[in-house]
Amino acid sequence: MITEQDLQRAITTFERLREAIAGVIVGHDTIVRASLIALLCRGNVILEGVPGLGKTLLVRTLASAMGLKFSRIQFTPDLMPADIVGTDIITEEAGHRRFSFSQGPVFANVVLADEINRATPKTQSALLEAMEERTVTVGANTYALEEPYIVLATQNPIEMEGTYPLPEAQIDRFLLKANVEFPSVDELVQITVRNTEAGGIEFPASVATADDILLARDVVRAIPIAEGLREYIAHLVLATHPTSEIATPRIRDYVEYGASPRAAIALIAGAKAHAFLEGQPNVRHADIEAVYKMALAHRLVLNFRGEAEGIGTSELLDDVWSKVPVV
Repeated sequence: MITEQDLQRAITTFERLREAIAGVIVGHDTIVRASLIALLCRGNVILEGVPGLGKTLLVRTLASAMGLKFSRIQFTPDLMPADIVGTDIITEEAGHRRFSFSQGPVFANVVLADEINRATPKTQSALLEAMEERTVTVGANTYALEEPYIVLATQNPIEMEGTYPLPEAQIDRFLLKANVEFPSVDELVQITVRNTEAGGIEFPASVATADDILLARDVVRAIPIAEGLREYIAHLVLATHPTSEIATPRIRDYVEYGASPRAAIALIAGAKAHAFLEGQPNVRHADIEAVYKMALAHRLVLNFRGEAEGIGTSELLDDVWSKVPVV
C-alpha cells in the first residue's frame, strides 16, 4: 500500500535527481526523461546519436547522482561474452585448487553498453538475460544482479561499416529508444563554458539511494490508468501490424512485422512514469503521446518495399497516431 509519505518521498527523490543531472548535462531533455522513465519502469534504453553529444556523460552523471555502481563496456568486434558477464577461474587456497567466479562489468547498477552494435550478435546476446531477468548464468550457476539495474546502450547511426545491427529479439528488450539531438546555439555555448572554464565538469554527489529508486518504482506502478486508455494503447499497437483489421494502408504497404506485446507494456509503464514525473495523479492522453514513439519506433520491422523507399518508422507511427481514435 502506497502512502502519502511514500509518494512525497518519491517525488522529492526525482526532483533532486533532475536537478543534479541538469547541473552537469546541458539540454537533452528528451534523453534525460527517457533514462529516468526507463529507471522507474525497470527497463533499459537505447540512446542513438553521433559521437560527442554527451551520451556517456549522461549515464555517468545518472549513476553518480544515485550513488550507484557504474560500469562501462566498450563494444568491439573482438569482445567475447565472457568479457561482459564474467567467467570461472581457477584459484588456489591452502594448497587446494577450485573454481571461483570472477564477475564481469555487467555486475553493476548502471551499465553503459557503448556502441553496442559494434560487437557480434553472440556477444550482444550476452546482455539479454541480464536485461530481462536481472540474472547472469555461467555454467551451472546463476547469479542475481543487484537492483536497481539499468542498461543504457548507445548506437552511432552514421558509421555503419563493421557493425552488427541488433536482432529484433534483442532490440525488443529495450523499453525505449531515444534519439540524441544536436544542441542549439545557446546550449552549445553553455557546453563549451562548462568544459573549458576553471574546475571543469564535476559529477554530482549522491542525492538518492537504491531504496529511494525502488520505492519510486512502486509508486509509479500504483498510478492508475483508465480502461479506455488501456484499450486505446492496445489499438495503437495492433494498428502497427499489417495483418490487423485496423492497420493503416501505409502500415500494410511498408511493414513486415508490427510491435510486440512488449510495446503495449512499455507504453503503459512509460506513460505512468511520465505522469509521475509531471506530478500527475493518473495517466493522461498526453503521457501516452510523450512516450509513444520512443516505445514503438525500434519495434517496427520494415518490409523490402519500406527499406527500398527509405520509409522511416517515425512517419509510419505518425500515420497510426493520427488515424487510431481515442477510445
